[in-house]
Amino acid sequence: MNIVQETAQKVMKKVAELAPDAWVPGGTPDPLVERRDGAIGTPRARVDGADKVKGQARFAAEIPLERMVYAALAYATVPKGRIASLDTAAAEGAPGVVLVMSHRNAPKMKPVPMFLTKPKAAGGDNLPVFQDDAVHWNGQPIALVLAETQEQADHAASLVDAAYEAAPAVTSLAAARAQGTEPGSFQGEPLKLEIGDAEAALAAAPYRVDAVYRTPRYNHNAIEPHAATVFWDGDMLRLHDATQAVAHTAWSMAQAFGIEEEQVHVTSPFVGGGFGGKALWQHQVLAAAASKLAGRPVRIMLSREGVYRVVGGRTLTEQRVAIGARADGRFEALIHTGLSIMSPNNAMPEPFVMPARCTYAAGSFKLDVETAQMDMLANTFMRAPGEAVGTFALESAVDELATQLGADPVELRVRNEPSKDPTTGTPFSSRHLVEAYRAGAERFGWKERAARPGTRTVVEDGEEWLVGVGCATATYPYYRMPGGAARITLHRDGRAHVDVAAHEMGMGTATTHVIVVADRLGLAPEQVSVAYGDSSLPGVILAGGSQQTASVGMSVMAAHRELVAELLKLADKGSPLHGLKPDQVRARDGGLAGIDDPQRFDSYTALLARAGRDELAAEGSAPPPLETQHWSMHSFGAIFCEARVNAVTGEPRVTRLLGSYDCGRIINPKTATSQFRGGMIMGMGMALMEETQFDERNGRIMNPSLAEYHVPVHLDVPEIEVLWTDIPDPHAPMGAHGIGEIGITGTAAAIANAIYNACGKRVRDLPITLDKLMG
Repeated sequence: MNIVQETAQKVMKKVAELAPDAWVPGGTPDPLVERRDGAIGTPRARVDGADKVKGQARFAAEIPLERMVYAALAYATVPKGRIASLDTAAAEGAPGVVLVMSHRNAPKMKPVPMFLTKPKAAGGDNLPVFQDDAVHWNGQPIALVLAETQEQADHAASLVDAAYEAAPAVTSLAAARAQGTEPGSFQGEPLKLEIGDAEAALAAAPYRVDAVYRTPRYNHNAIEPHAATVFWDGDMLRLHDATQAVAHTAWSMAQAFGIEEEQVHVTSPFVGGGFGGKALWQHQVLAAAASKLAGRPVRIMLSREGVYRVVGGRTLTEQRVAIGARADGRFEALIHTGLSIMSPNNAMPEPFVMPARCTYAAGSFKLDVETAQMDMLANTFMRAPGEAVGTFALESAVDELATQLGADPVELRVRNEPSKDPTTGTPFSSRHLVEAYRAGAERFGWKERAARPGTRTVVEDGEEWLVGVGCATATYPYYRMPGGAARITLHRDGRAHVDVAAHEMGMGTATTHVIVVADRLGLAPEQVSVAYGDSSLPGVILAGGSQQTASVGMSVMAAHRELVAELLKLADKGSPLHGLKPDQVRARDGGLAGIDDPQRFDSYTALLARAGRDELAAEGSAPPPLETQHWSMHSFGAIFCEARVNAVTGEPRVTRLLGSYDCGRIINPKTATSQFRGGMIMGMGMALMEETQFDERNGRIMNPSLAEYHVPVHLDVPEIEVLWTDIPDPHAPMGAHGIGEIGITGTAAAIANAIYNACGKRVRDLPITLDKLMG
């Protein structure tokens, strides 16, 4: 971003902050915010559930095409250097092999634009793909094999033999730190922020904590590994992809192959988990290039190991959190600084200071993320990037301060509740965190907590377990990215259909928007259908940042305004609606009615029939997301955990989890509960077992499988209870905030705090394994 762009961005931000509420999206509440008699808020099964249960939902690797061949990759085994020799003769002669592609015969391609560098950029890195002999990380693809079956392709790829001319590489944290650090930024904004002299305030505070917390690398492990089915239809590239960003992928692939965006068609009807990792990586580009060379459709399915080699995950962090407090517990200083590791070829630090910006009132702040570089696979977004690991450090430190003060950890958090955003001064659009804490503490039985660690025990099956409880605050921002658009088509029989380039990754997107559109149009959910997952549909909408519901919701709202205007144009003198303006009507009972005179009603069916129309379509675009600069907008939550530690072996177990959330209006309680629980289970994995083992000698990931990279399984997961305030945000579409990310935030800290309360051992280095609790 150049200085002119930075200046313009700052001016626009200031204008949005100071503008009257009515000038900003959300200044006039969405009519659905207060409606309580519709489908919103009622539990509904997924509209695609039956297809998934019956195996009729086709994923990216299940699209059948004639003459299709299968791809397999061979990977580099050095962290940096060049390919000195590449022997593909044995692979080319293997049974069923159609093509072996490498840098020696790949078509000319440009580097994929890197995510966050352009509005539609989707690339995980900015490296050339098979355009030279350079190696940038241990695991980089160096050859692709096409064969008639997947087994033949896998076998042939194992026969590729490479020799390397290695170059000096930075593969250790110490070496990365030694070569220097740089200031971190996230989404074009600097991560450094200072208000007052926090270090001086810390030194003067009568009570203070000052500790370093560490989190390791984490890898993406969606149930569906990354896959794509690709073919060229003349000059048209068609890509069935497991992606969170159909429009972004179409544009980015067009840039790589030097064609127009309209020449790339991306579909992604079903995605088996994304969590930030399913954007555009080298495997899709390679499959398209190989399809071009072979003249045949290509299916590429990354193995679980392949995901670890090609797709980035969450990077490691070292975080210092220091809090200085008065005797009454009020914070005088809040310091959250540290280091995030990146590769030289991406722009994604882990912005762990984000929770510290908005969660607590303090007299002074010092927040900063420095970055250092290692020669490794580019890291990327992973569920709640920044907040997931940042809340572990921040909320552990708050718990340590509560111990010093002899204060109840819940009451200490409540005591430092801000009345407005503590670092920007802007008002909160909606914040009911204290209510969430009170409700959660009551349901969990927090008052039974033992204040002194190591004093509660139980005996089960002859083994003694120490029992403790802990809590932590969860938080994640409300986002709504630019580019949202949608089209509504109303049919004479009263049915409505919505087209929007959104994504379904198992979280219930289609179901949510069937509910929302039904209430917006005054229809039953059974009368509404939604098409999504297709780059030819309206909108540039990313499934990430918990912003898809807001983006689609605002887009549908804009399309609905256009649709109502068109319907009223059809209202001739024979219609009770004749002469009314769009702001004088509301939708109900399959039609429109006057707001001041509800008797002036006409059904959609009657309006279309009198006009001789079988259908009526209208498209609308969402306004820029200025509401996020006018108000401080966040989801919040209170996480409560009961944990046990074996008195002999040190084995930790989580026996109860409760999440009490303040996320605005809950659209579908059934799928929302699943989202919250899924995030909390992911937080359990982060706390107790997940860790990407990285060999600092050669930069290779050593545990690239679910046999060695441990995630929670059924026996690890306890009863998880979820509740919410369900208080709408008057400035958000439908009054709702995103919920996809927040479940993982705060969970690791609540577990760490519960384990401390159980046994008196404070673990500041994740994961919390039994070796760290013994002795």
